[in-house]
Amino acid sequence: MSVTEFEHRHSAHCESGVISSMLRHYGLDLSEPMVFGVASALTFAYLPFIKMGGMPLIAYRSMPKSIIKNIQKNLGVKMHLETFSNKEKGEKRLDNLLSEGKIVGAQTSVYWLPYFPEEMRFHFNAHNLLIYAKEENIYKVSDPVFETPQECDRTSLTKARFTKGVLAPKGLLYYPTYVPQEIILEPIIVKSIKKVAKSMLKTPVPIAGLKGIKYLARSIRKLEQKDKRYAKLFLGHIVRMQEEIGTGGAGFRYLYASFLEESSRLFDSDETLLQASEMLLKVGDEFRVFALMVAKAIKSKKEIEYDVIATKLEYIAEEERAVYLKLLEFCAKY
Repeated sequence: MSVTEFEHRHSAHCESGVISSMLRHYGLDLSEPMVFGVASALTFAYLPFIKMGGMPLIAYRSMPKSIIKNIQKNLGVKMHLETFSNKEKGEKRLDNLLSEGKIVGAQTSVYWLPYFPEEMRFHFNAHNLLIYAKEENIYKVSDPVFETPQECDRTSLTKARFTKGVLAPKGLLYYPTYVPQEIILEPIIVKSIKKVAKSMLKTPVPIAGLKGIKYLARSIRKLEQKDKRYAKLFLGHIVRMQEEIGTGGAGFRYLYASFLEESSRLFDSDETLLQASEMLLKVGDEFRVFALMVAKAIKSKKEIEYDVIATKLEYIAEEERAVYLKLLEFCAKY
């Protein structure tokens, strides 16, 4: 494929950005917020039994590959996903797909991608990117989190695709085999919004949805009885999971708010959706304030006020609750 045949676009989040670019390339022009929204990707989960760097996993969006899965289910797109038992098979398959003129999505580790600045590299194994061409041993990469296309050598890309650890990519490659050219979005939007609202409000498990946010708040309060060094590491981990991993807690709320605003135009500028969008933007702002509060507490020489931090997080949960109740009001009209 000629490099000029693929259009790179900077996106907010890697998986939704890759899918948006992929669908647009094959004739279905959906914005990244629309992809994120109709995939019902907004969530929250506090998973103390899954560790990243020895600390609990905190997720602000659905699990990796869920956007790919839900786009297929909700939009009728057909995707082919494959992993590999060894690196050589994975390299050969990628080269063959590129030689056929396909653009190919890949799951990778941020740590091994050489175009990432060193200070941004860490062992996160669920970063998605698009590979659209190859010249000798250099791959042309459309990484959604960068403003311009990037290049990656074969050795580094293979390391990134076959790294070990939590969420190991196992060389995952994916590409569409069928993309519908026209979709009636309105019923899909209503269904996907209802799914997000109900899952955040009514999940039966204490580690997910709004219950998960409050569970994390209780865990913060308990840090007062923990070793001070561990407590600071835990708080720092919360900030990193919220602001650096993927798009961040606030970032996902901003992305979903953009989806709601865009969707309102399909429903004759629906006021309920617009109000929910504005409310969720404010929730995103509060998550940013929370992150700053935690960062300052870690750096301060004063005693950390764990109860104050936890209370702020509980306040955010209640503000977010109001958003989902508003969204159920919208769904009830259709």
